[in-house]
Amino acid sequence: MTLIIYNTLSRKKEKFVPINKDHIGMYVCGPTVYGSPHLGHARPAITFDVVFRYLQHLEYKVRYVRNITDAGHLENDADEGEDKIAKKAVLEKLEPMEIVQKYTLEYHSSLDLLNCLSPSIEPRATGHVIEQIEMVKKMIANGFAYEQNGSVYLDVTKYNKRYPYGILSGRKIDGTLEGTRELHNQSEKKNSVDFAIWKKAEKNHIMRWSSPWGEGFPGWHLECSAMSAKYLGKTFDIHGGGMDLMFPHHEAEIAQSHAANNCTPAKYWMHNNMITIDGQKMGKSLNNFINLEQFFSGNHEKLDRPYHPMTIRFFILQAHYRGTLDFSNSALAAAEKGFLKLVAAIQTLKNITHKKASSLDIKKIEEKYYSSLNDDFNTPILIAHLFDSVKIINALNTNKETLNKKDLAKFASTFEFFIVDILGLKPMTEKKKNNNESMHTRHTQKHVRCSNLRMGSVPLPLHVAISMSQRKKTMRGGVMFSSDWQSCTKARCRLRTRRARLYSTAGAGTVLHTHPPHTHTDAYAWKMRKGMSVLRKRERNQGATWHCVVRVNIHGVWKPG
Repeated sequence: MTLIIYNTLSRKKEKFVPINKDHIGMYVCGPTVYGSPHLGHARPAITFDVVFRYLQHLEYKVRYVRNITDAGHLENDADEGEDKIAKKAVLEKLEPMEIVQKYTLEYHSSLDLLNCLSPSIEPRATGHVIEQIEMVKKMIANGFAYEQNGSVYLDVTKYNKRYPYGILSGRKIDGTLEGTRELHNQSEKKNSVDFAIWKKAEKNHIMRWSSPWGEGFPGWHLECSAMSAKYLGKTFDIHGGGMDLMFPHHEAEIAQSHAANNCTPAKYWMHNNMITIDGQKMGKSLNNFINLEQFFSGNHEKLDRPYHPMTIRFFILQAHYRGTLDFSNSALAAAEKGFLKLVAAIQTLKNITHKKASSLDIKKIEEKYYSSLNDDFNTPILIAHLFDSVKIINALNTNKETLNKKDLAKFASTFEFFIVDILGLKPMTEKKKNNNESMHTRHTQKHVRCSNLRMGSVPLPLHVAISMSQRKKTMRGGVMFSSDWQSCTKARCRLRTRRARLYSTAGAGTVLHTHPPHTHTDAYAWKMRKGMSVLRKRERNQGATWHCVVRVNIHGVWKPG
């Protein structure tokens, strides 16, 4: 069967033919690391993770490059304004590279929980400044760029006379010129549509490098052109990213590659669509995003409860990557239900015994799996076929259908392979920690993790620890920690649990207070609160820590290990 990919460049589906037989180069635009990763970051990561997995399964040798933008990305994706990372560094009173390291690690941690494979190479913009400077020199030498007051701009008007500008996004330069107006500090440009490929660093700009045009920093668009050419060649197979990057970022990449190397950087362009919330794109610029950690902990006003990373992954894969995906708690709950159904089917299939003869054609079922992914990586169609297979598994379990030993083994391995290895959906029980460990052990671990809490500290987000009951196929209660009793009580009410207790580390797990009190009287509750205040003071003087514990019994709650 032939793999078909929708090429944004041609606006149609095309047969996938690698530039070099059996070898594929794929470049995907990664995050600008100035904040916590959110659901909008998860979609391209998961989308191209499936592409990466499937291409490898087709026995291609894939070099997957995904960059980290750690310099040059200015506010509003413009040529003027503050550097996003430098601005965040000022707000958090850290060095820019501390911000980069902090949020890069957080990004990697979240993708690990989402079971995304690491790329083959993950270059950073700051590590390839020399390559970017050399590319700017080429563009100047070819007559497509000019220097002005220490900054270098690509001359879009001149470029458009030789190469069509806007071939990816469909935006024409004439319409762009008509719709723009002269902006502050843009007078040094020949035309308003020209964009910076190297910017002069002002006195207060922290991140700067020496160049033939003075101290400055590379433009945001330039880094991807330079790094993709270095690791994949001037022309490679697939360039991926979010649809919001189509213009100006990817359009600028094409222009830079033509201006420097006289070629289009990628043969196939793939763009995943946006995730929306309340009908708007989810993103930092609109301040309507939900961090991935908040999804995992449930600590956000728009979330009814925490969601397992595999629920998030399944939720994203339920929609085709080119279609929009709207967030809602009901959609996440439905995704969780569907995912657990597939996982349960895997287990059921392992317990089915083979028969002498087969009443099903296993080859046709397998062909449906492949045909769905060969049609532009259509994961929702694949999932629909997998649910059809769940019906078959139930029929096998009740002996309404039969499979011989060879067919049963083939069906079981193929079904699990497409769920676990291609879609990347791991059963929720597959965590780094042993899920059969006692709750006492978990309590001890959590006490250690909360050892930095002190009286008077800012209340920390509530977290939930869960033990698994495979027999009942439900998640049963654990503990929820906070340095603030009021927050703990609110959580108790929200989670509809029956009891909350205040523990102390100094007392080796001694219960200092129970809520609700054993006697349901206001007087008793007041007495306990007063006594608790005294105990808090004593604990503080002894240098001990204290925290609230909420016992819960809720289906589907999960705490990352």
